[in-house]
Amino acid sequence: MADLEYRVIIGLEIHVHLRTATKMFCGCELVYDQQANSRVCPVCLGLPGALPVMNKKAFEYAVLAGLALNCEISRFTKWDRKGYYYPDLPKNYQITQYDLPFSEHGYVEIPTDDGQVKKIRITRAHLEEDAGKNTHTSGNYSRVDLNRAGTPLLEIVTEPDMNSGSEVRVMAVELQRIVRYLGISDADMQKGHMRFEPNVNLIIIKDGKEYRTPIVEIKNLNSFRALERSVNYEVVRQLEEFDRTACVMVKGNKTTRGWDDAGQQTVLQRGKEEASDYRYFPDPDILPVVVTDEWFEEIRGRLCELPLKKQMRYMAEYNLSEYDAGVLTSERTNAEFFERVVKAGGEPKRVCNLITQVGLKIANERGCSLAELGLKEVDIVTLARMIGNGDISSSAGDKVIHEMIVSRKEPEQIIRELNLIQKSNAGELVTFVDAVLAENAKAVADVRSGGKKSKAAIGFLLGQVIRRTKGQANPEIVSDILNKKLN
Repeated sequence: MADLEYRVIIGLEIHVHLRTATKMFCGCELVYDQQANSRVCPVCLGLPGALPVMNKKAFEYAVLAGLALNCEISRFTKWDRKGYYYPDLPKNYQITQYDLPFSEHGYVEIPTDDGQVKKIRITRAHLEEDAGKNTHTSGNYSRVDLNRAGTPLLEIVTEPDMNSGSEVRVMAVELQRIVRYLGISDADMQKGHMRFEPNVNLIIIKDGKEYRTPIVEIKNLNSFRALERSVNYEVVRQLEEFDRTACVMVKGNKTTRGWDDAGQQTVLQRGKEEASDYRYFPDPDILPVVVTDEWFEEIRGRLCELPLKKQMRYMAEYNLSEYDAGVLTSERTNAEFFERVVKAGGEPKRVCNLITQVGLKIANERGCSLAELGLKEVDIVTLARMIGNGDISSSAGDKVIHEMIVSRKEPEQIIRELNLIQKSNAGELVTFVDAVLAENAKAVADVRSGGKKSKAAIGFLLGQVIRRTKGQANPEIVSDILNKKLN
């Protein structure tokens, strides 16, 4: 097996719950974590005579997503029935789109390790309704909760353009950022808002011939970690299986597998159906959808600058690192707050540090968003300017932000009350430096020796001066004084 030459081929199916007030084809309230089967009606229960009506908001959200994915948007689309039996699908068919999806032939760009972007083609994106939820942990029987049945579900299908587990993870992260930026989904994977199903197989070169392993679809992954690990495991498993059996891809041998997180392995579930097995046909109960020019332009007007483009602009325009730009653009509200502060006069890099290293840390500790902390743009501008001018230290800036959140006071007032103004008068600081040098003869000798201990010793002396001034000495000025006295 070690001598096999191979290439990994991965396509991805993504299911996204849309953030609407009601379900896709009925008026049931769309909420989570409610009593089982408490948000149902004759339509989502599939009772005889119940007629579905399309949720206009869900369709608009789906079109907006299609535009963000650079898809061709069809002005005419229809609904189909996909027939299969499962306990969480009471009417025995799913309302979906088959041969006339509303969007096709798009692409998403994802960042690569070398700082470039890679284009992942989108085959199609279509709307459907989600099924309910089965649980199998109650003994020798299963429970069915139909609260989720009928939830608007956007299915995005990619071409097999990814070639590693890490690439699939990056693609999934980017799609999550996109739908959150658009405001069409919370995309909380722990709540099932977003699920991933990678299709994995290998092209193997052996004895000058090319072989393809059978495609495996890994079902219902709801974390980036599980997504990447399951793909990586499946690559190794398929290599070993080919080496052992020489099994290759033929019609009808596609399988689905689940991910066993405890065992860190994929587990066979069943053979995968072909399209003909679902007996698709147009749904006779729902009218086709015709998108007028006026309606289309109104939806397109809701597009915003998407996260990867914004991230790359921050790197180019504000000279931020890829990491910092990625953190800032992970959520649209954070990026918009950053831009408002910069527009108000804040120095971008220093504002970035205050937001990413202090503000977001506090928000995470409190379990809230940055916006919910109540920070004012003008106060962040003032604080960034005072740190940049050397009026206060960066560590003091952390204290000021904490106090701003608690007391709602302006930064200048907090700095005065906490006596955080840095000592920057060189003449005043020389006295402290001289005292520290007199008390630490060994450290002074280590610095002047120029050996390995020199750097650590100068850092020690600097720390002693800062401590003696109770953290108020300007480190840059102290360093300058130390260097002059010791050299």
